Amino acid sequence: MNEQTKTSPAKPETTYFLSEIIGRKVFFKDKKIGRLADIVIVDAEKLAEATHIVVERSFGYPSLLIPWAKVTFVNNCFTVDIESIEAYESKPAENMVMLQDHVLDKKVLDLEGNEVEVVYDIKLAMRNNKLYVTDVDSSRYGLLRRIGLKGLANFIYSLAKKIRNDTIPWMYIEHLPQDITRFAGDVKLKVLKEKLSEIPPVDLADMLEEMDHEQRVAIFKQLDSDHASDTLEEIEPRVQRELISSLKEEKVAELINQMTPAQATDILSILPVSEANDIIKLLDVKNSRQIQLIMQERDQKNIDFATTKFIKFPPQTSVREVIDTLRTVAVSKDVIMYVYIVDEKNTLLGVVDLRELLQANADAKLTDIMITRVVTLNATSTLTDASELFKRYGFRAVPIVDDSSKILGVVTYRDVMVLKNLFFVD
Repeated sequence: MNEQTKTSPAKPETTYFLSEIIGRKVFFKDKKIGRLADIVIVDAEKLAEATHIVVERSFGYPSLLIPWAKVTFVNNCFTVDIESIEAYESKPAENMVMLQDHVLDKKVLDLEGNEVEVVYDIKLAMRNNKLYVTDVDSSRYGLLRRIGLKGLANFIYSLAKKIRNDTIPWMYIEHLPQDITRFAGDVKLKVLKEKLSEIPPVDLADMLEEMDHEQRVAIFKQLDSDHASDTLEEIEPRVQRELISSLKEEKVAELINQMTPAQATDILSILPVSEANDIIKLLDVKNSRQIQLIMQERDQKNIDFATTKFIKFPPQTSVREVIDTLRTVAVSKDVIMYVYIVDEKNTLLGVVDLRELLQANADAKLTDIMITRVVTLNATSTLTDASELFKRYGFRAVPIVDDSSKILGVVTYRDVMVLKNLFFVD
């Protein structure tokens, strides 16, 4: 392939918020001719595309209406490639939809006309030199950014990213009316029954979480079983409980029967025990048995199958002393890959991996080479807790301690995996 026939790589997508670009300077032949006053869009199925920009001019000059195809946005400034300014002196037509005038600050309503949020800002995306509307921003972060307090907003929301990203995709907004001049000022969610099947479960879950309870139940009941089951898995626990409490037990059982046993257990574990048991009785026999086994496993305490046969030494013991006695000591132990360092009260002070011990200076003390920040389990931790810990750190064994850091025993990776395989039935 020669240079002439190569396809130019697509430019990366760049995102903006309307509040960040409204008021930006507009240039024609390196001369400022005004500022961006609004953006005209044409509504589409999933996105809205910018068709024109409205340029506001000073000293009483008429505004300009310039097609987006003649606009370039670089370094936070707009440049227009037009024949003459006079040719584009015009006001937007009455049927044109403008983001600043017609969408910003409008209420977002659900299907019943109840207010959900207010559009504080609008998210835009530049793709291959075309500008699209992707989301409306109804977050308080959007409000602060809109009024020029972006720095404060970033500080406030640095620990709350979920709140910061509280936007509603444009595809879930109803088409704006053709006669935009009679637009009363409300934006409605477009969650129609025939569209629900097209919304991915994870996105639908986000939408349902933002609705009031009655509207959420009404929408959820319109889903087919497969879609409802997948969506239920994605919803946060609090909303899961509220939804399940509003459905018949037979319906809940139908949805849970379509999940894996582990997924089903996640759902049932958030319910009151009596309610969960009633639903389990309605499940398929095989599913019911697997779920009960997993729930038993999750309650199984590590201390019940921990071993007390592990290697331990005082902190002032030398590496040489440990190595000299290791062969004799290890014979009666279940855990030999780690040496645990304890004081006279059996308080866990540190741990040394056997490999590190063999590589250490023979005259060094255990207190000099031990790791003091030991990852541990407590006496009430479950098999699930241990499994997650092994998965995260890759340890071969983990000590169990009480509230005073006294070592009670050690649980091994092998034992945890054997028990998990016993409880997790295919």
